[in-house]
Amino acid sequence: MNNELAYAKLLFSELDNESMPYIKSNNNWGLMKQIILKYVSVILFCLFAFTNSFAQATASASISATIVTPIGISKTIDMDFGSASVTSNAGTIVLSPAGTRTKTGGVTLSTAGFPSAATFNVTGEGAYTYSITLPNSCTITNTKGTGGEKMTINSFVSNPTSTAGTLTSGTQKLNVGATLNVGNSQVPGVYISGTNFDVTVNYN
Repeated sequence: MNNELAYAKLLFSELDNESMPYIKSNNNWGLMKQIILKYVSVILFCLFAFTNSFAQATASASISATIVTPIGISKTIDMDFGSASVTSNAGTIVLSPAGTRTKTGGVTLSTAGFPSAATFNVTGEGAYTYSITLPNSCTITNTKGTGGEKMTINSFVSNPTSTAGTLTSGTQKLNVGATLNVGNSQVPGVYISGTNFDVTVNYN
């Protein structure tokens, strides 16, 4: 802005010292108009620059980012519904995340075997919270006898629940239970999953 004002002052000084005597002596008023237009343009430019210098403001902000430990999950114990028998009436075995069993329908629970919920170890950053995604269903297949018979497992549940996972010092145990659907007169045998079921965890 100071440069523009200095330039305008210089031009007006030249007009006073040089241009005016020439214009008066030669009666050259056309040149006078050109000079006036030139100086008016300079004045307008200076006014525009002066106005713009007050029409803006600037602020600054810092930038930061945090890199956290990736969340992880590993299986420590497989799911096992234990042993049971069934009559001609279908039923279910409900396995809680704590590893306890209840039954419905024609199912009779046996004390043989070692029923257990699936157990996972979740690791990650400090006291971060996380969500848990459980499967909708899966099947297990008879590996003994005639073979090929199947049972469906669904209604998966977890402790902590699907939205309540909270790490303590970067770790937490996650237990998963489910419901086993036993058909009427289900063929005896050892039923095993052909494909393991997935449990997915994500930071909230």
